[in-house]
Formats: sequence, C-alpha cells, structure tokens
Amino acid sequence: MSQTLHWQCEESILSLQGELVHDSLAGLWQQRHQVLTGIRAIDLSQLSRVDSAGLALLVHFSSSVDAKDPLLLQGVQPALRSLIALYNLQGVLPYEVSG
Repeated sequence: MSQTLHWQCEESILSLQGELVHDSLAGLWQQRHQVLTGIRAIDLSQLSRVDSAGLALLVHFSSSVDAKDPLLLQGVQPALRSLIALYNLQGVLPYEVSG
C-alpha cells in the first residue's frame, strides 16, 4: 500500500497532509532545509496517521530550529499526543490542544 504525504508552506506555517509514516518521508526529508526556512509552526490537523518514524522527523525538525523560538505543533490528533507522551517528548515537541 502506498502512503502519500503532501506539504505546503504558507507564511510561517508548514501544513502536512496524508500519512507521516516511514514509507512517505523521503521527499520531505530531502527538502527539509528549504521547507523549514522561516517556519514557526507545523499544522498536523490533516494527517491521517503518524508512526514512530514520523515522530522522529518531528523531533528532528524541532531540534533544527532556534531553541529560543521552538516550533509549535498545531492540530495534534489524540493518537499523536499519546505517542508524544509515551516517549516523554512533551518538552521537546510543544503543541497546541485544539477543541
């Protein structure tokens, strides 16, 4: 089964759509330097699935920005919040709780 991941940068927000999983990360990983330029937040509300490889990518993205102004994750689904808590990454991956 083919997983797809789409992304769009608008102003200072990187929006991800689809599945943030091992099999779909290659394109985003290859373009990470260009994609992260000027990004302050990542909108995850349109993701249908995130696995541990996707979580690792988010941790890498978070560590790649200025520590004084960390990336904020927006639209974090309950399953991803559970994964963040399971790996004790709340201090590494700050996120907004919506709704």
